[in-house]
Amino acid sequence: MALFWGAIVFWILAWSINIWIARQKEKKILNLFPPILFGASIIFIWQATVLHFEVSPIILPPPSAIYYKFISSTSILWKDFVQTVVKGALSGYLIGCVTAFAVSLLADKFRFFGRGVLPIGNFLAAMPIVGIAPILVMWFGFGWHSKAAVVAVMVFFPILVNTVQGMKMSDKIHEDLMQTYNASYLQTLLKLKLLVAMPFVFNGLKICTTLALIGAIVAEFFGSPIRGMGFRISIEASRFNLDMVWAEITVAAMAGSLFYGGIVLLEKWVTFWHPSQR
Repeated sequence: MALFWGAIVFWILAWSINIWIARQKEKKILNLFPPILFGASIIFIWQATVLHFEVSPIILPPPSAIYYKFISSTSILWKDFVQTVVKGALSGYLIGCVTAFAVSLLADKFRFFGRGVLPIGNFLAAMPIVGIAPILVMWFGFGWHSKAAVVAVMVFFPILVNTVQGMKMSDKIHEDLMQTYNASYLQTLLKLKLLVAMPFVFNGLKICTTLALIGAIVAEFFGSPIRGMGFRISIEASRFNLDMVWAEITVAAMAGSLFYGGIVLLEKWVTFWHPSQR
């Protein structure tokens, strides 16, 4: 009982501190506290609620049990991380993004090609992952190659649409100015269209960071070697070992956050000139 009410008091204090921080002038060091306090309060309330109401670990394990399982299973979690994130998600992300970017350049150069390929890309984006994943697993086998193929299909359309739309945002007057300077298509592309499209491209890249992890994990449900996050979640859930399932989910969340943060840092470095980065 004391732990439960202590968690409530901690949440109220954290809420009050976040309100005080919001009223302060913009300071980068203070911006770190709201997510930390909010996350800590959720974990504290989760732990206290599970223990106070004696919730079965089969339904919802406490954060402490998840932490102990995480620490004691680092070798297994690392192998699953390499199989799913590095081999499956990251490789498929790179293949899909590079391919979509190349196709978007062709769609901008040849308008008839763009009018034909965009509906096909829309069709691919509308296909459910649970439908295409087993097909690609049968095509490419149970290794990481099939997971990379699923991820590549999932990230293809967001990058294609964002890049094509971004290159269309260049002002007509600027394009006329480039023609006045007798600039070639390549010069116009590099010095005008791609610069204007960069914020749109990075929006697509950030969206695809989460899609890549989801695609790789879900694809492992339909066939995988004896390692991988999706494989481990499926097996351990059937055994009611939810602490291991939550440990895998924690690893996936950490990987996704780092992946997203890396793209954000790259965006700030590439698009430092854009008003959104000032």
